[in-house]
Amino acid sequence: MRRALTYAGLALVVLGAVLWLTGALGPAADALQAAQRAAQERLAGAIRAMRGGEPGALAAFWAVCFGYGVLHAAGPGHGKLVIGGYGVARRVPVGRLAALALASSLAQAAVAVGLVYVALAVLGLTRTAVEGTAERWMTPVGHAMIAGLGLWLVWRGLRSLRRQQQEEEHLQPADGHPHDEHPHDGHRHDHIHGPHCKHAHGPSVEDVERIGGWRDGLALVAGIALRPCSGALFVLVLTWQLGIALAGVAGAFVMGLGTAIVTVAAALLAVWAREGAFAGLGSSGVARAMPLVQLAVGAVIAVAAGGLLIASL
Repeated sequence: MRRALTYAGLALVVLGAVLWLTGALGPAADALQAAQRAAQERLAGAIRAMRGGEPGALAAFWAVCFGYGVLHAAGPGHGKLVIGGYGVARRVPVGRLAALALASSLAQAAVAVGLVYVALAVLGLTRTAVEGTAERWMTPVGHAMIAGLGLWLVWRGLRSLRRQQQEEEHLQPADGHPHDEHPHDGHRHDHIHGPHCKHAHGPSVEDVERIGGWRDGLALVAGIALRPCSGALFVLVLTWQLGIALAGVAGAFVMGLGTAIVTVAAALLAVWAREGAFAGLGSSGVARAMPLVQLAVGAVIAVAAGGLLIASL
């Protein structure tokens, strides 16, 4: 039963990929975008009610912000691709990947706050100028960072494959027979690796499972955060203009929590699918498979982010 549940995660991801590639998810994406537009109108109404001092308006405003964040993250976007792809390509523990997903959503809200208040308070720009700045400058930089993360995964996969090849060549002597398996006088001679050998012979399970360091996490979070949510920009500008700026700042972070619901779910699904794919391989099988997975997933992320970067220029 446990193994069946593990394989189910992989089947679910494969089904979703097939539906996406065949365009079957198009109507669902259109419905989500229509729901986002309706939610943005409700945001404007909630802000007006809050400005008018209506009872319960603040709680209603934050509730709409949370719902908008969920809708925004559920629609088309690169955040889920990055979180999910990274979770499949690197054997990151599920808790750490979920924390990265949460951090990226909250960082996205923080970037929106910083952009709006620098633009409005320091530069005196209009709402249209703020949104134009985000699309013109910050979005391409975010796409470039994500593409860089994909290329980093590709490079690491190639490096691991090369290391595996070198270890295999090292273990295979010129006569074509491993020395460790050539018996003499009823016992084996360790001609290549003695019992006190200290260097590594191929990636261990611990090496494979270890996250790639703070640079991976930073690039992932920054790449997602540098594309602030348009709904958050709308809320921050409008609440600033109406003199209720703090409520808008809190609303932006509540919206980030709504976004995090979807990105954390993508992280959990990625780990579920990854473990389904690796079920039954064993430690050595996983160690051999991970470089190929890194290479493939990194290439997908790099190509997708590169396409978005070209389109945004």
